[in-house]
Amino acid sequence: MSVRARIESKLVEALAPTRLDVIDESHLHAGHAGARPEGETHFRVKVTSAAFSGLGRVDRHRRVNALLAEELAGPVHALAIDARAPEEPGRP
Repeated sequence: MSVRARIESKLVEALAPTRLDVIDESHLHAGHAGARPEGETHFRVKVTSAAFSGLGRVDRHRRVNALLAEELAGPVHALAIDARAPEEPGRP
């Protein structure tokens, strides 16, 4: 299973998002620290979930980071997160 697919699977299972975009941005970081020629090292996650209602930005990021701890300890070098609740304007 690809890293992207594992990220999607874990977030869907834990957060039941109404919207989820997992974008591999590895090609933008070629030659930078942590980049590998085969990619799947730098990701951007845009997730909207009721699980984030009432949580601040830092707590939302902590939750996503905890869910993806295995990936962050291994193949993923960088993860940009946009985590929102459904009722927020400007949903990802």
